[in-house]
Amino acid sequence: MSAPRYWDDYEVGRKYPLGSTSFTEKEIVDFATLYDPQDFHVDAAAARHSLFGGIIASGWQVCAKLMRLFVDNYLDKRTALGSPGVDEIRWLKPVRPGDTLTAWIECSAKAPSKSRPTLGVVHENWTAINQNGELVMTAKGINMVRRRPA
Repeated sequence: MSAPRYWDDYEVGRKYPLGSTSFTEKEIVDFATLYDPQDFHVDAAAARHSLFGGIIASGWQVCAKLMRLFVDNYLDKRTALGSPGVDEIRWLKPVRPGDTLTAWIECSAKAPSKSRPTLGVVHENWTAINQNGELVMTAKGINMVRRRPA
């Protein structure tokens, strides 16, 4: 196992790969049926007549699948302390059945906590592209991370 990644180890401007994830029509429909049952997510016939011309993934599903990549391939569970939120999410292109997204995070800023000297805040830009190299999603996240012990 590698050494823990503390707040002190994050470098502004450094990109961290998250990996890739693919979408099937079944999982798009299953997710949307539970959480975002708009016609263009759950009904193939209605989706063909929509602005999108076919079934597309819910943006919330895209976020959820990227969160899974974040937890599996980036988050250091020994030092991560949670998040106070996300500042911005943009869904720039539809994600369709058969698409594979590749994502990464760039550390855009960091600051020590003013009220808790044992933690710092990391600001991150999330980016995801599809198999054609098209930008499909961006987000600006914030994470609280344990600082290296003295």
